Amino acid sequence: MQIDLDLLYTWGAIAKEYKKNDVIISEDEVANFYYQVIEGCVRMYNSNDDGKEFTQGYFCNGQSFGEPPLFINEKYPATAVAFQDCKIIKLSKDKFLRILDEYPSIQKQFLIVMAKRIHNKSKTSKDIINQKPEFRIMAFLNSNKRGSGNTKELVPFTRQEIANFTGLRVETVIRTFTKMKANNKIEIINHKIYF
Repeated sequence: MQIDLDLLYTWGAIAKEYKKNDVIISEDEVANFYYQVIEGCVRMYNSNDDGKEFTQGYFCNGQSFGEPPLFINEKYPATAVAFQDCKIIKLSKDKFLRILDEYPSIQKQFLIVMAKRIHNKSKTSKDIINQKPEFRIMAFLNSNKRGSGNTKELVPFTRQEIANFTGLRVETVIRTFTKMKANNKIEIINHKIYF
């Protein structure tokens, strides 16, 4: 969801810069702000006691993140970190909710974004319960492909990041990519993956 930056600034939003890997939101922190990416990309993830991470999603230029707890007075269910250097605008929860009240068109757009996220989360959950690593990886690659057609493009994620997103071990991802390369489903050039 992208709310017009001028409108956000009018309501008192501030922009802040984050370096790669800086924490923006911590899991179990009280949700008090609406966040929108101006430049860069943010990764939201959960981790267990053993340090294994599961990526919930990536949010890039113009996208907002971390909104659901604002509506239900809950804490953030995941940690958000700068996936790359970022500039992010943030607005207090009460002002964000007032914008939605005063601008029905923004509220409707926001409902559509939330519905799409819920739908995509359901599809992702279905992909994750499939035990075949190749199926999980293909679903991830297809959902993150920017272009269309038969042209293979650089996958902008490391093998570890793909493992974190698919719930697989990095060793499994590496083995699966080797099989996928042998079956001409991907190309690997100078250790970079093209799909």
